[in-house]
Amino acid sequence: MTWKIELVPIPVTDVDRAKAFYVSVGFNADHDHKVHEGLRFVQLTPPGSACSIVIGDGVTELAPGTQEIQVVVPDAEAARAQLLDAGAEASEVDVQPWGNFVYFRDPDGNKWSLQAIPSRPNG
Repeated sequence: MTWKIELVPIPVTDVDRAKAFYVSVGFNADHDHKVHEGLRFVQLTPPGSACSIVIGDGVTELAPGTQEIQVVVPDAEAARAQLLDAGAEASEVDVQPWGNFVYFRDPDGNKWSLQAIPSRPNG
């Protein structure tokens, strides 16, 4: 049996602002549906990922700014450049023996780590 992570909730204060941010850094806006007052699902997928994130109203009880996600990318420098080109703030590349990292936060402060692992050049 295989287990695949499908959806990770990201707590935000302003759904439209967060959606615009994630789309600007390259996420695909897959789905945006208001089920009823107080329940809106916005599903976004990072480029090339089989797992998506969900933001919205009524989708998580986590406090905005408390989620931490790590994603594997093929090239930390290129990922950083993509973030900077989109107007996002991104750290310098942090070179470690286990991979190269770039860090950024969404408008609510949720933390993202992008890791490029030399032994996994395709991410």
